[in-house]
Amino acid sequence: MEEYSTVYSDSEIVVLNKKSGWLVAADRYDAESPRLDEAAQNEYGKLFAVHRIDTDASGLVLYARSEQVQEKLLQQFKEQKVEQLFHCLVHGRPQWKDLHVDLKLLPDGDQRHRTTVNKRIGKVSITDYRLICTDGPYSWVEAIPRTNRTHQIRIHLQHNGVYIVCDPLYSGNQKPVRLSDFKKRWNGDTEEERPLLKRLALHAYSISFEHPADGKKIVLTAPYQKDMDATRKQLAKVFGEDPLEES
Repeated sequence: MEEYSTVYSDSEIVVLNKKSGWLVAADRYDAESPRLDEAAQNEYGKLFAVHRIDTDASGLVLYARSEQVQEKLLQQFKEQKVEQLFHCLVHGRPQWKDLHVDLKLLPDGDQRHRTTVNKRIGKVSITDYRLICTDGPYSWVEAIPRTNRTHQIRIHLQHNGVYIVCDPLYSGNQKPVRLSDFKKRWNGDTEEERPLLKRLALHAYSISFEHPADGKKIVLTAPYQKDMDATRKQLAKVFGEDPLEES
């Protein structure tokens, strides 16, 4: 996969499936990372961001192709007419099947620019979670953010004792996922083994919204990035649970 693939485009909007490591738009804290809007500019011209997903995450990003359309889509986000659904791989097995988290969050709350829980001056932040399935030492979790706060999926999970695989900010466990860690009859060279997954295991899997031109509902999904999909397949092969089948 290159920096992005196109999921949908027309004269009003563009929806891209972005690779991990790319900014959605300009960011004052991370000026060095490559930008998806600039990468797609040669193909689509100037794009106007209406929301963001984490730089280290992969998945669906919705852009407007004009300022007028941008305003319409921003209004949909304000009115909570846009629904985003994320998939993530976490350590262990959560002790819940469904989880509703309503915790006020303060973006850029510490020296590492992490979001922190702050019940006094934080902004209302709500996320709904569902345990999709468990594969040995890992579980697949679905997350639906009801608000659009920075890192809210990650910090809401952390506050409930659940950590996304390879999360550089909110998890103390940075160990990548290796086949040798969970496949009993693995005969390769551990020193030469390449990890299946070594970046934040968070993917914006689907998005639904009203088309700004005619109001018709649009529902789109994006396949997992290659590394995350390879991890899914290997875990399903060994433990028998596939998040895409269960979803």
